Amino acid sequence: MKFILCTILIITSFSAVNAQEILGKWKTIDDETGEEKSVVEIYTSNGKYYGKIIKLFREPDQNPDPICDKCPSDDPRYKEKVIGMEIIKDLEKDGDEYVNGTVLKPDEGKIYKCKIWIEEDKLKIRGYWGWFYRTQTWLQVQ
Repeated sequence: MKFILCTILIITSFSAVNAQEILGKWKTIDDETGEEKSVVEIYTSNGKYYGKIIKLFREPDQNPDPICDKCPSDDPRYKEKVIGMEIIKDLEKDGDEYVNGTVLKPDEGKIYKCKIWIEEDKLKIRGYWGWFYRTQTWLQVQ
């Protein structure tokens, strides 16, 4: 009986390590400048995954509480505050990746198709525009 319980415990622990989740708070890092930009909280609702900005890292000369004035005018986020804004929408878990969602880049007002995965305890987010893509690495906030 002890052997069975130990085996179940080991299998469960191993599965939990391999099934890394994207849920939680992640510090966004600009892939071109290496600068910290924001903290995004990723959460789940109705079986899909979403992310909202909960903090911005701003320079003293920048507006600390900007609005998305570059968002498409037909998007409900147009002229809304960036802090608290849902920028990742409708991701679905597919194996080790989260796919079929979109990501908004508020400073550009552009919406990209995206996918997310975990690699070496870092979150990788890839935004697609046609055949072109960019990948950022985000760091988990402790």
